[in-house]
Amino acid sequence: MTLQIDSRDLAFLLYELLDVDALADRPRFTGQGREVYNAVLDTARGVANEHYAPFRKDNDQHEPQLVNGVVVTTPGLKQGWDAVAESGLIASTHDESRGGMQLPHVIAGAAISFLEAANVGSASYPMLTAGAANLIAAFGTEEQQSFWLPPMLTGRWSGTMALTEPDAGSSLSDIRTHATPAPDGTYSIEGTKIWISAGDHELTENIVHLVLARITGAPEGTKGISLFIVPKRVANADGSVGGTNHVTTAGLIHKMGWRGTTSTLLNFGERGPCVGHLIGEANHGLLYMFHLMNEARIGVGRAATAMGYAAFRYSLDYARTRKQGRLPGEKDPTKPPVAIIEHADVRRMLLQQKCAAEGSLALVLACARLVDEQETAPDAAERARATLLLDVLTPIAKAWPSATCQDGISNAMQVLGGYGYAREYDVEQLYRDNRLNQIHEGTNAIQALDLLGRKVTQQQGAAYRALVERILQSVAEASAIAGLAPMADALRAATERLTAVTTSLVSAMRADPTRGLANATAYLELVSRTVFAWLWLQQATVAARALSAGASGDAAAFYQGKLQAARFYFGFELPKSVADAALLLRNDPAAYDMQDAWF
Repeated sequence: MTLQIDSRDLAFLLYELLDVDALADRPRFTGQGREVYNAVLDTARGVANEHYAPFRKDNDQHEPQLVNGVVVTTPGLKQGWDAVAESGLIASTHDESRGGMQLPHVIAGAAISFLEAANVGSASYPMLTAGAANLIAAFGTEEQQSFWLPPMLTGRWSGTMALTEPDAGSSLSDIRTHATPAPDGTYSIEGTKIWISAGDHELTENIVHLVLARITGAPEGTKGISLFIVPKRVANADGSVGGTNHVTTAGLIHKMGWRGTTSTLLNFGERGPCVGHLIGEANHGLLYMFHLMNEARIGVGRAATAMGYAAFRYSLDYARTRKQGRLPGEKDPTKPPVAIIEHADVRRMLLQQKCAAEGSLALVLACARLVDEQETAPDAAERARATLLLDVLTPIAKAWPSATCQDGISNAMQVLGGYGYAREYDVEQLYRDNRLNQIHEGTNAIQALDLLGRKVTQQQGAAYRALVERILQSVAEASAIAGLAPMADALRAATERLTAVTTSLVSAMRADPTRGLANATAYLELVSRTVFAWLWLQQATVAARALSAGASGDAAAFYQGKLQAARFYFGFELPKSVADAALLLRNDPAAYDMQDAWF
């Protein structure tokens, strides 16, 4: 199918760019290697093609409905869930002792990208369940892990995170869901949560909600938030499922995209006692939840990448087969029309898509590779560096693929012409689906505030310096390769501009945080374009070395494509950072100074 991640590109990123083969030398991944990893990827691709892609339109056209208090979904959703559960992908990164495969996060992320490219409305259910299970594995007691993880990892139970409340929105410090201690050590949960993806369905025996709430007497603000395991149905001591735990679906929200995923308004404890189980220490819930939120933010970026990639592959196939018009120099009307890929402007749109999709895939896989470094690198200093890089790259990995791939999908629609807007074709749905990713897991503006307000300043700028160090290392490597020196010089100059801007804005934030952060979104765009240039320079370096080593035939064409995409990015996209930097160096006050009455 054309609506898939390109296997050759994925192999290039995993094994040539990110050196995933080296992970097999580490104790956690003993006995693994490329053969194992490719088998996992083949399994995921097969599940996506057989159980996800055929129901993409059905999911979109027949949304979940609430009928007499029960959520009804299309049969294909259940079929997809069962196939993923049987494949073991939900448990892929977990310990073998708990039924997992102990796979690297980078392989697990690559595997789920196939599902997201095929049908994101179905893929969200296992993605959210894996994230919830990961949090319990990281912070739950041994007793909690032994009880809750087995049914979640095998797919008997699913999982969600329940953070947002109707009045609080993204301001988690204002949540009001309440937890009252009970004599048996559990808590009675009361409150309302909204926008809870996969919050209700009948795909599994039970749904395990991870709920943020305040314990009686807890301090106001973020310091008084705790985290609880709250099942939809009573979970008996023997692992069976009992009656209701009084988690009630008050309604379903119908979004423009991801229509196969239920979006719910949930009431906890409205109709009877709702039992919750505290995770970790009281009042530390936001710290624990950010473990899941950061994972989910990279997951949102990966989903955006998958959709952008699918649209690119679809429009590329269309451009190669659709014949229309003649080249500008051809005046003979009797000559047959050419495939539209022969038109330079169509190639421009395809190149933008290629840069967006393949660059985004490089970014989200690089972040997953950093998680593996963070957890398994033999050297403590390298683990610390991985943590710093992951901190500064996470808001970029969430926000930029959702934005640049939206531009890519828009270009895919343009390549298809009138057919691009037709629901009979897939690109229109991908456009709607991906638009949600600029809001999911914190809006892109929130990511911008996080990047500038926290990540680049933490530990006296250690994370930012770690990123610049890696970029300049890649610049040095590329400078020594014939033909790449101009790109290396351009990235060096862009990095210097970025550092000047960062220094200026950090100083402005010290003087006035509100004023200093007013243009945080423009800063995010500047950093993101620079990071993408870095990723494309790295890919160009690998490609140039392969061509110098004698690659020929299809292999040579593949590497030439990488080099040309890098040249396009440096020629068309990176120069936009010059204007961004100029705006930020003067910290343009237009938006900050605007007043409500003037609108």
